[in-house]
Amino acid sequence: MAGEEEEKEGEQLVELKFRLFDGTDLGPRKYATETTIATIKENILSQWPQGKENGPKTTNDMKLINAGKILENDKTLAESRVAVGELPGGVITMHVIVRPLTSDKASARQPSDPSKNNGCGCTIL
Repeated sequence: MAGEEEEKEGEQLVELKFRLFDGTDLGPRKYATETTIATIKENILSQWPQGKENGPKTTNDMKLINAGKILENDKTLAESRVAVGELPGGVITMHVIVRPLTSDKASARQPSDPSKNNGCGCTIL
């Protein structure tokens, strides 16, 4: 990690920590303002505590929220307008939301009999 921070010398760094759904934090850790949100999500996924239930399986299973905004994967921290420099020496906390695993339940709800899926069941009086 020391080498990683040495490479980023000269770039503007922002210190971030990530609040999980149960109130625990990952970090803080410094990131260059040109780091993409997708890269940060990969880092969070690699640091995710092993014993936690309902953890993300992939980076697509999580959302990062900063100042009430969901951050987009293809944007950088700078493009996402993360409050860089507003808190001199401060740590910015982002919230990590994990998408619940509903794909199995959603497929189980679909009718298996195609004849039942033949139109509206509304009654007009």
